[in-house]
Amino acid sequence: MMKFSKDHEWVRVEGEIATVGITDHAQNALGDVVFVDLPEPGRQVAAGEACAVVESVKAASDVYAPVAGRIIEVNAALVDDPGRINRDPTGEGWFFRIALEGPLPDDLMDAEAYARFLEGL
Repeated sequence: MMKFSKDHEWVRVEGEIATVGITDHAQNALGDVVFVDLPEPGRQVAAGEACAVVESVKAASDVYAPVAGRIIEVNAALVDDPGRINRDPTGEGWFFRIALEGPLPDDLMDAEAYARFLEGL
């Protein structure tokens, strides 16, 4: 199950683990990604908390945790190859994994609702 935030993060939930990245829309808006600052494993995050940074040739942007929990893994491959985010934002370009604590926030959207949200921007 994949859900999307209004901040253009995606979250894929598998059991009690949530994988998080930025959407194709977000990577397109950023342009070529040149640097990523990932959170420390073990860090507790609240839903909506800024916990990573992605920098492109155009801008730097915070990446927010769309769900609450504990960071259990980061995609270290992004440090040496941040372009993975541009090439495969919802696959190999994932940022971090969270051990979920509590239910998913109500404001997360399914793919259809996110597409409608983008049309309104």
